Amino acid sequence: MSALEWLDGVLNGTVFEAFGQSVKWSDMVGNVMGLVALALGWRRSIWTWPAQFLAGLILVAAYASAQLSGGVGKQLLVIGVAVWGWHQWRRGASAPAEDHGSAATGPSSGDTAGDRADGRITVRFATWRERGLLLAGTAAGTLAVGGLFMLHPQLSWSPWADAYIFVGTLAAMVAQARGWVEFWFAWLLVDLVGVPLAFGSGLAFSGLVYVIYFVLVLWGLRDWWLRSRAKAANDSALEGAPA
Repeated sequence: MSALEWLDGVLNGTVFEAFGQSVKWSDMVGNVMGLVALALGWRRSIWTWPAQFLAGLILVAAYASAQLSGGVGKQLLVIGVAVWGWHQWRRGASAPAEDHGSAATGPSSGDTAGDRADGRITVRFATWRERGLLLAGTAAGTLAVGGLFMLHPQLSWSPWADAYIFVGTLAAMVAQARGWVEFWFAWLLVDLVGVPLAFGSGLAFSGLVYVIYFVLVLWGLRDWWLRSRAKAANDSALEGAPA
């Protein structure tokens, strides 16, 4: 047995059975790490990106075992975007406080020096142009990936749902890296399809975690929404103040 075969056997070994489905190590550990990453993202901690990177590495094995090529591709994108997001947030955290034009610039009035040292960024709502580009890119990407899966059925047993999650996850992570509140809305839309697809693919723990994601996403959405409104109100007050 080769080292890769041994590693695959360990990662995709069964931890326990629940509701008639086997829970795999890769499915469980990868998704727990994903929950940690989501919680760190809610706290605007730069460590959300290394956590997402590690979760993506582990979940590649889980989705490959379930024959969901879109899921595998999604995790590979997660790994790549995690590296990009890390650099985006590091650059944003070190930007001067007066630079409010960037999506991930200096601290808001409620931030502390400790926040900046941890890579925390100012969050905001995307502009209508940015939203339009994100939606158009997501729609075009879903059609392209779904069409590819339809042409090659061996890649995925659920081509359109798989493509939707694949592209939707990428859109959500891009929005997160830019510091947009819309990041949370994107995750909500991904969860609506991700829960039934995960259970239908035999990834019971992923399905359960998607449900937990849904609750955490609502919590995170509220936090980022309030922060963005507070920042907007503070900026308006500063603009109206006498020089």
